[in-house]
Amino acid sequence: MAKKKPAKPKVAFYWCASCGGCEEAVVDLAEDLLDVASKIEIVLWPVALDFKRKDVEALDDGAIAVSFINGAVRLSEQEEMVRLLRRKSKLVVAFGSCAHLGGIPGLANFSSAPEVLRYVYQDLPSVDNPEGTLPQGAVETPHGTLTLPAFHDTVKTLDQVVEVDYFLPGCAPPPDLVLGAIEAILAGNLPEKGTVLSPNMALCDECPRRDSKPEVLEITEIKRVSTATPDPERCFLADGFVCMGPATRSGCGHRCIEANMPCRGCFGPLDGVADHGAKFLSAFASLLKGDDEESLARLAETLPDPAGTFYRFSLPASLLRRRKMEEAP
Repeated sequence: MAKKKPAKPKVAFYWCASCGGCEEAVVDLAEDLLDVASKIEIVLWPVALDFKRKDVEALDDGAIAVSFINGAVRLSEQEEMVRLLRRKSKLVVAFGSCAHLGGIPGLANFSSAPEVLRYVYQDLPSVDNPEGTLPQGAVETPHGTLTLPAFHDTVKTLDQVVEVDYFLPGCAPPPDLVLGAIEAILAGNLPEKGTVLSPNMALCDECPRRDSKPEVLEITEIKRVSTATPDPERCFLADGFVCMGPATRSGCGHRCIEANMPCRGCFGPLDGVADHGAKFLSAFASLLKGDDEESLARLAETLPDPAGTFYRFSLPASLLRRRKMEEAP
């Protein structure tokens, strides 16, 4: 009698509040994806395969070896799904910046949910909505009640909703980190739970421009890539561009640097840093050079949207978490 082959480990991929770039990162494994796919059984991947929620619900608790969940959590449906996947999975990986830190969707925490909806559906210059209609949670029709997922007031990181075992950073995570994480999980060769699966060193330490950084770095003018072209051989900060490399962990392959763009901070802070934005803000402020307090203030004012710059990827995970609202919406 032939020996029964051992069951392949079940793997799930799920997409919450994000742009879809993390789904592309999986596809970017190219031919390696075929090798990985031969070793696993995918039980949920809405962007590519026709599985339903009921299929996940039918699985035994803990039946899924690992769920890779990308995106922040904003909707009630997303919260329900990540709680379901947490229950059904042995391991959960926060996949990408939005699940890890809140990401770009997390910048919505500078506004309340009603403010977001009013702007998107009523105030945008391109909107044609003369009656000012806003999305409703439920509406009665001749065919029954139609419902939409609730739009929560606060964007949350994945680990603010469920327990997360590992974090795979980046917008989006590069293929080598993705493949390394999958192989380590399949082999059971895992670090301590809670580990961020990228090197715990600053991007500056491996930046190809690090030798051009002066011993004493002073910023007398703040430049923007939209109005000035960085010197492709020079340290961005020395050239006056905001570059979050000194406070951001490495592992991205310095993709932005290679494209002559300063680091935006998508890989998040090093271990032990409670607030990524505040860490870099304090470092950046110390580099500003002015003759007096007034000139320093004028220089600082030339940086548009400092909160959105320093907390571009990490507002929900920060000590701030969101803008304080005077009244409950």
